[in-house]
Amino acid sequence: MRVVHLSEPVFAALAEGDLAAAEAASPVPLGPAFVDPSWRGVWRIRRDQVREDPTSAGWVTGVVWDEDRRLAVGRAGYHGPPDATGTVEVGYAVDPAQRRRGYARAALEALLRRAAEEPGVRTVRVSISPDNTASWNLASQYGFVRVGEQWDEEDGLEVVHEVDAARGARLG
Repeated sequence: MRVVHLSEPVFAALAEGDLAAAEAASPVPLGPAFVDPSWRGVWRIRRDQVREDPTSAGWVTGVVWDEDRRLAVGRAGYHGPPDATGTVEVGYAVDPAQRRRGYARAALEALLRRAAEEPGVRTVRVSISPDNTASWNLASQYGFVRVGEQWDEEDGLEVVHEVDAARGARLG
């Protein structure tokens, strides 16, 4: 499994729900989950972000690609490059048809490994809805600890958890 980065044209097509255009510009085939209305908000954010800062494309949400099956199974990435404190926030989601196969774990581990390898990253953050016990159960295995709460305009209340980048990668 690896995370495949996307370009602004792919983000733009996904934000509009145009699977054909997204797949024409994507380095890997996608699937219907990528244009699901529940994912379009993420694509709009990433489209705008990459338009404003093209270098962020290498950091933000990409495709969780199962190389063995040659199948796009979800999305994962950071919310952007490291901030001034060396913090990156991770996000990931698995296509509902592909859940319970270890893809969320593999995506999180890939993100934690990269964070530990990047010289400018010191802390990894994840924000989880209080009722998303599956995500919390996964994150807690990698040393994430609660540091607060925040209100997200799209997702509502989120509990913020952080881990030292090197520690999170070691636990992975």
